[in-house]
Amino acid sequence: MASSSRSVRALVLALFGCATLMLGGCASEVSGTAVAISGATIPATSPPTTAPPTDIDDGGSVDIDVEVGECVTLGGTVDEAAIANATCGSAQSNYVVFAKTPTSAECPEDADQYYYETYFDIEQGALCLDIDWQVGGCMDLVGEFAQRVDCATPGADTRRVVTILEGTSSVDDCPDPALYGFEKDSRNFVVCVEQL
Repeated sequence: MASSSRSVRALVLALFGCATLMLGGCASEVSGTAVAISGATIPATSPPTTAPPTDIDDGGSVDIDVEVGECVTLGGTVDEAAIANATCGSAQSNYVVFAKTPTSAECPEDADQYYYETYFDIEQGALCLDIDWQVGGCMDLVGEFAQRVDCATPGADTRRVVTILEGTSSVDDCPDPALYGFEKDSRNFVVCVEQL
């Protein structure tokens, strides 16, 4: 009987770490990796009338059944990463899939994370991920992955989305000088936030 292994790795550039979780499989080596883009800014999702305009589905194959515009929970630790489907805006959701590509190199540079899977070290598909920001909602940015939090009990690095501006990628266009924003140059939008 053939045996094999599956590994799931999370490589978060801010931590420069990588580890492997071994799972059962069948005559193949499949690994999934979540990577924070170095120097990336924080994007947003919002109600359909203000969602960023760029959705890409260029194929590729990953084990999780998720479509562009749907959300996931990306979590665990650097040692044991986990990805699962989640309802956008829910307490479990922390990232939204804005593109699916054959390789992670094809994700836009301004993605917050990408998750890809390999077969014997050859990428089979990638999910390009933005933080699942919701206007008026809060996310905590401390740790390996962004986490949705209650705005009434903010943490040290909690951000609340005030607005999402399309057709610009300049934080100077945010409505209040006390706010700041995260620019998405390649997709031409900016998320205006306040730190709580």
